[in-house]
Amino acid sequence: MENRSYDQAIKGGYTAQLAQKYAVATNYHGVSHPSLPNYLALTSGSTWGIADDGWHSLPVGGLGAQLTDAGISWRAYMEGMSSSCTRSGYPYALKHNPFPYFGGSCPSQVVPFSQFSADMAGTVPHFVWITPDLCHDGHDCSTATADKWLAQTVPTILATSAWKEGGLLLITWDEGEDSANHVLTLVIHPGTIIKNSDLSYDHYSLLASIEDRFGLPRLGQAAHASAMTDLLMAMPRIGQLGG
Repeated sequence: MENRSYDQAIKGGYTAQLAQKYAVATNYHGVSHPSLPNYLALTSGSTWGIADDGWHSLPVGGLGAQLTDAGISWRAYMEGMSSSCTRSGYPYALKHNPFPYFGGSCPSQVVPFSQFSADMAGTVPHFVWITPDLCHDGHDCSTATADKWLAQTVPTILATSAWKEGGLLLITWDEGEDSANHVLTLVIHPGTIIKNSDLSYDHYSLLASIEDRFGLPRLGQAAHASAMTDLLMAMPRIGQLGG
């Protein structure tokens, strides 16, 4: 999601419902401005010194390459994207799709969001990334519009066996609009027992949490970040309870 500080994002009605039911990182921050360096940080552990939203061809690597090399199925669903992830027009935004920046070409795993519903009804990839278009992410449209999109999309995810059987959904905003770059991050998984954490987290923490979950080496600044382990605690199953 895009360009909302914590207090702004939590005003979305559906978003607030998720925050009440699941876990919230209350002290989570973006790492830069504008959008692109935050997306690169989320997927590679570095902003690469970039401070704009332009095109930059970076070395092959990043989270996508890690998953591919490890044989872990993944897909990135880009709303508004047509056949090309580098040349699609509005409301798609290349700056909100970090994957082609690593190596300068579009991985086959990056697909239009139009494929999302069919995939969720079938075999769900082990890792899923979703970027809404420039309206539905809140960049060009209201918080209410973005909140409505979440209300339409999140239930589809929570209805899958992939989520119900030990899955994890993370929802975050790229950057805040306050001086602290304070953003909302929701941690949604079955059996949530901790509802919030005031520990200091950022996009490197989120990347570290994902890489740890898949047994992947931590990239860049994620190697020094604190994983969000307190928010990933789950209620033990009955057979796991001890006395």
